[in-house]
Amino acid sequence: MQVPASNLSATDSRSIDALRSSAARDPKAAIKEAAKQFEALFMQQLMKSMRDATLSSGMLENSGTQMGTEMLDAQFAVKMTGLPGGLSDAIVRQLERQMSGATVPTPIAPAAAAGAPSGGDIPVSQHQLEFMRQHQVAARSAEAHSGIPAAFMVGQAAHESGWGQREIRHADGSASHNLFGIKAGANWKGAVAEVTTTEVIDGEARKVKAKFRAYGSYAESFDDYARLITANPRYRDVLAQAGSAQGFSTQLQRAGYATDPHYAEKLTRTINATLRLQRAVT
Repeated sequence: MQVPASNLSATDSRSIDALRSSAARDPKAAIKEAAKQFEALFMQQLMKSMRDATLSSGMLENSGTQMGTEMLDAQFAVKMTGLPGGLSDAIVRQLERQMSGATVPTPIAPAAAAGAPSGGDIPVSQHQLEFMRQHQVAARSAEAHSGIPAAFMVGQAAHESGWGQREIRHADGSASHNLFGIKAGANWKGAVAEVTTTEVIDGEARKVKAKFRAYGSYAESFDDYARLITANPRYRDVLAQAGSAQGFSTQLQRAGYATDPHYAEKLTRTINATLRLQRAVT
């Protein structure tokens, strides 16, 4: 009797034994089961990256919620597995070609495979997808005059704003349109929004009041961020590392863009999640 995918774990030795037994009886059925398990594991890792990005500040995380979140992600991954036109179908087709001796096309890259579910419909990430769609035009416009990759800017905006769920707002609740957490220094002559934020001071996270720049639109936010990175000598090395998410994020941290000592690591995860999601909807 074949064990259903919903009861299997790709890292469970019993699941591996069950697959071996199934393969001996029905190789094609075993291929389908293995493909479903791989897809479930892949989707779980994708959701983990997106959750890490969304909760990047660590303010909403604790040891009591982490296990529950991981279990929920595992359940969602199983539910999203095996959909028509999904990653598992693509894996099955490729393996069956190999078994039949047919010419095998270029192997499926995991990053590209993230877009395999038809239409890129990932239920728990709908707000991430909408965030990307909302801001990609402004990001591309800013890229045109700054050279900063649009995907990197969308990723940083997502990181700073929690994919739009932790936006900086005025006291009356209206949007400041500040997606990058840029503060209003002495030279800033525009509108401001004063909010309580978390800063790491002498290695300790503290709540402080700070003034942030406010804009008339999100497009203005992208343009101002691009000007800051390109015009301020402090970020010269950031532009030099615009070829990789990790290099870009590391140089931003070294230049002092944020006080979080783990900023580069978190931002890299968010940018990579953004790149995967972009592939999923193109």
